[in-house]
Amino acid sequence: MPDRAPLWSRRSARALLRGVRQRLRGRDLALIAAGLTFYAGIAVVLLLLLAFSLTAALTTPEEVRALGDRLATLFPGEIGAPAAVRALVDAGVGLSGWGVLLALLPMSLYGEGVRRALLRFSTHEEAFTAWRGRLAALPVLLIAPVTLYPLLLAVDVMAGLAGQGGAAATAGRIAVGFYSVLAGLTVPLAWVFRVVGVGRTGWGALVCGALFTAACLSGFLQGFVLFLSLPLDLGAPFGGLDVVGGAVALGLWLFALHLVLVVGWLATEALDELLGTRAGEVSRAA
Repeated sequence: MPDRAPLWSRRSARALLRGVRQRLRGRDLALIAAGLTFYAGIAVVLLLLLAFSLTAALTTPEEVRALGDRLATLFPGEIGAPAAVRALVDAGVGLSGWGVLLALLPMSLYGEGVRRALLRFSTHEEAFTAWRGRLAALPVLLIAPVTLYPLLLAVDVMAGLAGQGGAAATAGRIAVGFYSVLAGLTVPLAWVFRVVGVGRTGWGALVCGALFTAACLSGFLQGFVLFLSLPLDLGAPFGGLDVVGGAVALGLWLFALHLVLVVGWLATEALDELLGTRAGEVSRAA
């Protein structure tokens, strides 16, 4: 009897891709991702500032600054990335209570952007979309220290491997970076897919989809660090204005990350539908 498992896997993969294509039909994915990137442009720095501030409150400001310095050493210095990382960490650690409150409202705009973006792929209609998205995103901030602090500890390991040099140390540094970011993103992504987004995805599809999307985003972030190390004159297309070139490059990478995020959510929804269909077929067969 021929092995049916590979055939079932191929059929499932085709069904999954078909489900993603059906959800994309009539929607402009690039435009939706670009709109979400706009919200991220407002919120991403504030989110990082608040995450560093809360992590410093959970540990100590001195420890976060020391780990932030180790993080800065992992970035190439050609376009000033290490100095920007240190400035971001210092600003976050020094954020006052009033500064935290002021940052919450614009930071929560990202939750609104995510909910508006994912609603474009649904027939669901609701009132107060902006506030639903903002309030649903705030709990992610509360777990930021729990996800950021282990990442900073992993950065310390990565910096040690970078100092050793050699192919084995480089491979180890990439592996630690990839899996630590994957672990740090999985829970926030699961929350976004199930709570910030619309619908109620089943747990099986949610876990698979969050892990898959986190892995893709982690790989893209590794690629961004590699991109920064390339000897590129980012200001050349903009009359030598390096600041403008750097901002545009960052915006393009954010756009690519949000393409991955939206497609990951669509794949999660398609997988949830596929698993529901399979479960119905097994139930009827029984």
